[in-house]
Amino acid sequence: MLRLVPLKLGRLFRLVKLLALVGLLVILLMNTHSLLASFQKNELTDRRFLGLNKCPACFGTSWCRKFMNGQVSFETWGRLRFLDVFNVKNVFFARYGEPREGTRRVVLKRLGSNRELADIDQKICKRATGRARCDPVQAVYKTEFSRLNGDVRLLTPEVVEGWSDLVHCPSQRLLDRVVRRYAETKDSGSFLLKNLKDTEKMQLLMTLAFNPEPLVLQSFPSDEGWPFAKYLGACGRVVAVNYVGEELWSFYHAPWEQRVDLARQLMDIAEQLTNNDFDFALYLLDVSFDNFAVGPRDGKVIVVDAENVLVADKRLIRQNRPENYDVWYESRFEECDKEACLSFSKEALCSRVTVDHNYYAVCQNLLSRYATWRGTTGGLLHDPPPHLRDGQLEALLDECTNPRRRYGRFQAAKELRDYLTQLSTSSSASLATAR
Repeated sequence: MLRLVPLKLGRLFRLVKLLALVGLLVILLMNTHSLLASFQKNELTDRRFLGLNKCPACFGTSWCRKFMNGQVSFETWGRLRFLDVFNVKNVFFARYGEPREGTRRVVLKRLGSNRELADIDQKICKRATGRARCDPVQAVYKTEFSRLNGDVRLLTPEVVEGWSDLVHCPSQRLLDRVVRRYAETKDSGSFLLKNLKDTEKMQLLMTLAFNPEPLVLQSFPSDEGWPFAKYLGACGRVVAVNYVGEELWSFYHAPWEQRVDLARQLMDIAEQLTNNDFDFALYLLDVSFDNFAVGPRDGKVIVVDAENVLVADKRLIRQNRPENYDVWYESRFEECDKEACLSFSKEALCSRVTVDHNYYAVCQNLLSRYATWRGTTGGLLHDPPPHLRDGQLEALLDECTNPRRRYGRFQAAKELRDYLTQLSTSSSASLATAR
């Protein structure tokens, strides 16, 4: 009797696989025409597919010539439109080519789901006409996205405060930086809005309100050492960024030495975004294994999803001196039955100079035993080798995640960074000796 159960389960499993295969075959047959057309046509030259027909209610046009010239094309599976139903995030992999430089991999993003993109059109229409449907191209001129048109000199905090995480509590210094580094204009380099066309101003505000990720990448560029993917350009409602590598989750079962190095880099990122020479604190509000990627050659960890980054200006906080501004702020640990949970107070992040949020986010959601992702718990530093099971690493991770002492996370984060650096250095030395 006991042997019949696995036999029946085995047959059931094979039947499910067969049905899935038949289902896929039916889908392919039903889409034969579109399948062949997908391989023959480069939809990245189609204005409607790119959302270029929506401009100036779009994200920019700096890369449109490259798209229209056929320099950007989907990778093989990305050409199959019927697979878009599985691509909820609207993220595509493509090849970009220059005549003398060859081709390289890039990532194309629509910055939101189809539902979210439709919602932004409805919001534009309702604010402009009171109706849910209209021509957003014309309606956008009657919304708050056009409030900078004309002779407005500066983008000021009262215009955009609270529109997104990037500008939840913006300072004039931050907004000047955003305008000065805005890449969707030929005349970037000045914080004065007079150098931007009215359509470019609307695109800037549209991006700031809908998904500010492109502006984070532009304002804190990888070329200057910030741990973000490189922004390349936009066409309509599609933006292009540099391909970094496989997502961090792919390294969950990597060799211990490699995971230690990745963990060290993650703590370094937490430190850099919290304390830097520019006195901007960039707080990561959405931390998961999917939001980081690892370079295939240098093994460098990069943030690849920067939509939910809150930027606080520490100079402004010191200047305004809000209540308890100089009291260290400790993020509160809360157990959660969902994946990638974080508890935080945006008001506290905006009003304190010294905050432990980034350490807490990295430790809880990526490194410690509390980290849960895709049904797996244990964190990136799971199953250390026997000689490291003396409790020191586990104690540091626990204190960094759920501190028992007041301000314990600050000290634990520092000690954890030092400990991981020591382990990483020792591993590198051992490998060099072995060679």
